[in-house]
Amino acid sequence: MTGQYDVVVIGGGIAGLSAALTTARLGHATAVVTEGVPGGQLLSIEHIDGVPGFPEGVAGYDLCPMTQEQCDDAGVEFLGEACTALSADGEQWKLAMASGDVTARAVIIATGTALAKLDVPGEQEFFGKGVSDCASCDGPLLRYKVAVVVGGGDSAMQEALALADHVSKVILICNSDELKGQIDYKKRVSESEVIEKHFGKTVTKIIGDDGVAAVKVKDINNGDLERMETAAVFVFSGLIPNTAFLDGLVSLDEKGSVVVDSGLRSSLKGLLAVGNVRSDSAYRAAGAMGDGAVAANAVDQYLNNGKWREAN
Repeated sequence: MTGQYDVVVIGGGIAGLSAALTTARLGHATAVVTEGVPGGQLLSIEHIDGVPGFPEGVAGYDLCPMTQEQCDDAGVEFLGEACTALSADGEQWKLAMASGDVTARAVIIATGTALAKLDVPGEQEFFGKGVSDCASCDGPLLRYKVAVVVGGGDSAMQEALALADHVSKVILICNSDELKGQIDYKKRVSESEVIEKHFGKTVTKIIGDDGVAAVKVKDINNGDLERMETAAVFVFSGLIPNTAFLDGLVSLDEKGSVVVDSGLRSSLKGLLAVGNVRSDSAYRAAGAMGDGAVAANAVDQYLNNGKWREAN
């Protein structure tokens, strides 16, 4: 595979799809580089609130394919493999890919984040055997059973609420003293008769034989340990920006996110970042979609007049 484009978007989540859709509609030859089915982490989210036009919420596995169809109609090309390295090539950018290099005048990084691991015994061993990151996928398989969700932010609450429709009990284990995220999610979690909340605690071990049977939980304040029986563990305890492939190319903040200005431009000419991978992200689907439009407009200005405002 070789190709020359005006714009290449690295990442096929909702931020990347939004950016690609807008640059294509602005008349720029655009490609999206992403492995697998476009959509990113939202594909596993059963109910997304706060997206304009969907007053009752929308499933990620509906929203992302609809956006991809719009991209197809706008002429966006999808390159179904990963970018393994990115480097400057004169006034252009070169993307190293398994089937050949691709070049672009501008690149929008939209690689999102990966779920942080607990790094406890049993987590890797039982992944796919009770340890999961997709409630909408595995919830129906746990009917009338007990499930543990680790985390206290929006993602953890969304997964707990999705699981509550299927299981007999959700044990929500949060290492802080309160839930952190959208008020609506907090209210619904608090009012649920199925979700049992445990604050100031952390999972230290996942236990089982052929599959998950229990977790060992530690009280952060007094060190007490207890065993909680469960058929599954869903880990949503943090996010790690997918920026390793950049290998020191661009400035990152203390979290590893790409530092950008108000136009979502990085410190390097022709390189931008959108969505959860960029600094000060809102970590919301609607925010990621807005990022795509903002970055696309910045790219359009750059491609039309060659000017690049320095990052703040």
